[in-house]
Amino acid sequence: MNAGYTGLIVFLDFEASSLSKKSFPIEVAWVFENGQSRSALIRPAPDWTDWSPEAEAIHGIPRQRLLDEGVSVGIIATEMIDALSGHKLYASAPSWDGKWLSALLRAAGYPRHALRLARSEEAFFDAARRAAGANLTDGEISALVETILVETEPVTLAHRALPDAVLELERWRLIQNIPGVSTSKI
Repeated sequence: MNAGYTGLIVFLDFEASSLSKKSFPIEVAWVFENGQSRSALIRPAPDWTDWSPEAEAIHGIPRQRLLDEGVSVGIIATEMIDALSGHKLYASAPSWDGKWLSALLRAAGYPRHALRLARSEEAFFDAARRAAGANLTDGEISALVETILVETEPVTLAHRALPDAVLELERWRLIQNIPGVSTSKI
């Protein structure tokens, strides 16, 4: 993180209509490092027509539910800009999540890069580096982070936005408190 940075770390996740080029976000969730979170189903924009029954079988969200209960793209995009601007945003798959974030922002009339995502592993590495100080090399820290990721991989993935974002937060917190590495034990 940059010196003087005062924003919070936020983990964000999307679920989508499919993994095709024309896919669109159907659910978004974010969780701040302090545990404050938000999750919302997204009502498809009129030109969002892509739909995969296979994806629906994985996330379990029928298109009709989005039409009935989803928040409009304009409302959720504005809420995201208001809530998340000035904070450091992380996602486990920023290429996919960034694609869907960009689609949401553009559909609401915002610039596609009004919010930017970094890879969760960057937050994990930074947390481990702060905890370890100069006691571990970058290679050792990377190996430590990878071990934590493997050990915390769920047996079955939730494939819902909020549980997936919360998992990233839990991993970040765990890495900050690795036994034998935290600053209290150095």
